[in-house]
Amino acid sequence: MSDYDRIAEAIAFITSRVNSQPSLKEIAAHLHLSPFHFQRLFCRWAGVTPKRFLQALTLERAKQLLSESKPLLEVSDSLGLSSGSRLYDHFVHLEAVTPGEYKMGGAGLTIEYAVHDTPFGKAFIATTPRGICSFAFLERAEIDEHLAGLHKQWPHALAHENRQRTLAVIQAMFGAEKKLKHPVSLHVSGTNFQISVWKALLQIPPATVASYSQVASAIGRPRSARAVGLAVGANPVAFLIPCHRVIQQSGKLGGYHWGETRKQAIHAWESARYE
Repeated sequence: MSDYDRIAEAIAFITSRVNSQPSLKEIAAHLHLSPFHFQRLFCRWAGVTPKRFLQALTLERAKQLLSESKPLLEVSDSLGLSSGSRLYDHFVHLEAVTPGEYKMGGAGLTIEYAVHDTPFGKAFIATTPRGICSFAFLERAEIDEHLAGLHKQWPHALAHENRQRTLAVIQAMFGAEKKLKHPVSLHVSGTNFQISVWKALLQIPPATVASYSQVASAIGRPRSARAVGLAVGANPVAFLIPCHRVIQQSGKLGGYHWGETRKQAIHAWESARYE
């Protein structure tokens, strides 16, 4: 069992008992670990104590984050950005597939992919010469499913495994540095509406949140919160397009394509790094 698997089990246990505030000893006993070993494991993974993480799970904290969050358009203006083309920290650039590229189906394109360990379990990543085109956490051995998805999107492209090339991207995403040392490009395919939603998500700073209605307002479609939710769920690049930072207006986390436990883990991990 990996560290993340143990942490995920601890998170699920804590979440199911958040109102009773389980003690360190209770959580450790559930994992069949000593309190000392569990605390050391948790701190190594999250950078915070289990007690601090428990505080990060409360609904009140989520509501406070929402109340303190600035509208995304205001965030964009304060950063001197225009139309969301240069995004948070000016280090993640989203480039949409052109109609011509879509029509060609990837003819002449080489896609490199691999599966890597991350702080949140194994993940599938695929890149083109223009950027990351796919990133997804794996619950099981789902690589065939993701390769089939690549082939469907890029039927004429040449895809091959390249762990060394993709490892550099993983290290940039999850390394010790709080900010990326070099710009990261994303090369994604979606409808105009989806692209506008994904660009809005990139304007949500780390360790903060936005509601679906705030995202809808940011793209000039204030009544389209439901459609925004669908676009968030269709995000092709997990983590870097931070759909995990979108929560319900009530303060509840809401759904997440890769599981609510993982969404909670990412929130706590970002809080430890950026707050």
